[in-house]
Amino acid sequence: MSIKVLVVDDSAVFRQILTKGIQADSAIEVIATAADPFEARDKILKFEPDVITCDIEMPKMDGIEFVRRLMPQYPIPVIIVSSINNRVFDAMNAGAVDFVLKPSVSSPEDVKKFILDLITKIKAGARANVIIPENVKKEKKIAPKIVKHELIAIGASTGGTEAIFSVLKQLPLGLPGIVIVQHIPPIFSRMFSERLNNQTHFTVKEAENGDVIENDHIYIAPGDQHIQVKKSNKGYFLKVFQGEKVSGHCPSVDVLFYSVADAAEDKALGIILTGMGYDGAKGIAMMKRKGALTLGQDEKTSIVYGMPKAAYELNGITKQVPLELIGHHIMKMIR
Repeated sequence: MSIKVLVVDDSAVFRQILTKGIQADSAIEVIATAADPFEARDKILKFEPDVITCDIEMPKMDGIEFVRRLMPQYPIPVIIVSSINNRVFDAMNAGAVDFVLKPSVSSPEDVKKFILDLITKIKAGARANVIIPENVKKEKKIAPKIVKHELIAIGASTGGTEAIFSVLKQLPLGLPGIVIVQHIPPIFSRMFSERLNNQTHFTVKEAENGDVIENDHIYIAPGDQHIQVKKSNKGYFLKVFQGEKVSGHCPSVDVLFYSVADAAEDKALGIILTGMGYDGAKGIAMMKRKGALTLGQDEKTSIVYGMPKAAYELNGITKQVPLELIGHHIMKMIR
């Protein structure tokens, strides 16, 4: 059975491009289009779509407010289609499951890449576990000084931006450095870093080659480069470099996790969160074999239970836990 998609965008030209492109895949059927959220609401009731693609900038009501109002009544997977804009993270916070960057319509190559990317995300979205966001109060606490781990590594993909944000809000200061690979386009990785820096009590930055890993600092892999942890006699530092895709991605969670297994062995903690595919499964299994403790997000709270499931099936997970308890288990493990 085809995945029924509702396309919501105020541009008639772009609705046509998007509809024609994604319907080229036999698994997808665009059952309706809408020019604004109010028209979309009527189409939802009439056609009952499996997935919605939605622009952010629209007349009458923007896409973020639309998603925020939609989720409590109709928890349908929403893929945000946006120009370069850090408001995509507000849309994810409102309940969207993923986002994709709008192409330049004057570039056939950009449009082709965009369509392929969107088709992949629609198929993942159709299987996504839509979770209605809850407001979580931010508490600034200080961790105990006794910490037996020297490094925390996190990997995520679909649904990961909000999952990472949720985990970081659970954690106190006084922690070892955290290195993160989130599958995300270039430019958005910098925006994501800035958002986390402004909205958590950690110092967060997009990783640069040669960065020395410091306590209470978080390093986000650039959207088109791999990241590795290396060890010197002065501590841990980062190698950031361009390379071919590994496990289907650049940056790759596997590249990070394998490097952490080599550099930190049993002094590291590995965490794999929601995401489509299998990236990170082999790497976190290697971390566990080297003595690291590992956590995986459980199926119920994962937007897409792909990466955590693959890691669990490879015996790479010490413990599977709900998203809201990951911070608690991190603190238990590092003490």
